[in-house]
Amino acid sequence: MAVTNSTVPMSMYTQDKVTRTKVTLENFYCNLQTQHDEREQRQKNLERVMDQEGLSEDEKESKRKNHARKETEFLRLKRTRLGLEDFESLKVIGRGAFGEVRLVQKKDTGHIYAMKVLRKADMLEKEQVAHIRAERDILVEADNQWVVKMFYSFQDPKNLYLIMEFLPGGDMMTLLMKKDTLTEEETQFYIAESVLAIDSIHQLGFIHRDIKPDNLLLDSKGHVKLSDFGLCTGLKKAHRTEFYRDLTQAQPSDFTSKPMNSKRKAETWKKNRRQLAYSTVGTPDYIAPEVFQQTGYNKLCDWWSLGVIMFEMLIGYPPFCSESPQETYRKVMHWKETLVFPPEVPISEKARELILRFCCEADHRVGAGGVEEIKSQLFFEGVDWEHIRERPAAITIEIKSIDDTSNFDDFPDSDILQTGGGGNEQSDTDSKYKDWVFINYTYKRFEGLTQRGPLPSSMKPGTA
Repeated sequence: MAVTNSTVPMSMYTQDKVTRTKVTLENFYCNLQTQHDEREQRQKNLERVMDQEGLSEDEKESKRKNHARKETEFLRLKRTRLGLEDFESLKVIGRGAFGEVRLVQKKDTGHIYAMKVLRKADMLEKEQVAHIRAERDILVEADNQWVVKMFYSFQDPKNLYLIMEFLPGGDMMTLLMKKDTLTEEETQFYIAESVLAIDSIHQLGFIHRDIKPDNLLLDSKGHVKLSDFGLCTGLKKAHRTEFYRDLTQAQPSDFTSKPMNSKRKAETWKKNRRQLAYSTVGTPDYIAPEVFQQTGYNKLCDWWSLGVIMFEMLIGYPPFCSESPQETYRKVMHWKETLVFPPEVPISEKARELILRFCCEADHRVGAGGVEEIKSQLFFEGVDWEHIRERPAAITIEIKSIDDTSNFDDFPDSDILQTGGGGNEQSDTDSKYKDWVFINYTYKRFEGLTQRGPLPSSMKPGTA
């Protein structure tokens, strides 16, 4: 009897199960290897620090035992499930298209954090899954003084949660809105620190793509830290999705919008700025033209963005600001005609020259020869690059308590943390799908789980 060799087509359900199993196993073994590497690195760091401090062998052994206890505790605590119930929400300090940021306190330690809450349904609907995956990944990898530190990430059926260090200085957008312009000395400080911050992620192989004042945060001493890596792209496929699609379809324009002097322009810009910051579309003001062109770009696009910010600091508004995102997009694409310095706001030749070295064709842009090329520009003369973060910031930040939110806007409370009830509940299938899409999102940082004990009484949070 002849045997037929027909293959039965695999159902979509089976394909889905196979893919889930494959990804789950890959993540499991990848995490095991990562945890082993991180543990070894922490041990090496400990030995290096002890050698630098010149400790005796007895002192070293004592520190090794203490470190081993922390590692054991870390393994135990990593197995515990961290959730929303472990944090007390104090205040909403930021709001965006896909969620919000809250000031929270961890109940067992009393430590204060900023908790970014992102709605899964919105992330899926707006095709933001790759972006939030990139943000979570870079926050795990970029463990340095120039990037906002993430301590934990977790999820529930409705939301994703990123638990990050709280930076009470607010952001550069708020600072610029409080002041008409910055002095050249202040601008030098913030642009220099931003150069070091951007370079720190470039060294990890990431391109930020969304450098703007909203994403330059200020710590309690007024120093810069990079945040918001939702558009950050690296070498991973999961980080690549199309963005700003609608703007690239915009019709050409002759730029015949009503001319305004710099004072009127600055007033109009500040009036619309917050609305742009919290909208789904955002603002294309700071994005390099090559990012829009779909013909390829590299890390130099971040230096263009920094040039736009520098222009805004000194002039009072960014060079391509317009009545609509479409008009701004057109101005960015025709930057050779539209990048104009207003004669009524005088700036030094050194400042003008650096802005034009940032905002030019990618082939000629400063930074193509490495970060040292940027540091050697005349505008940065006198900057102590090695110790800039240890020196006083250009503008002092007034902080009254560890949960002081005076440098943030006021937002009404919302129901984003409500996980049950209501008529808009997702189906069981939808919920499972959302959890599957965000697989392996959970993260716990070693320092976060091993810093125990309540805060000293002098550091207890007051009323925000």
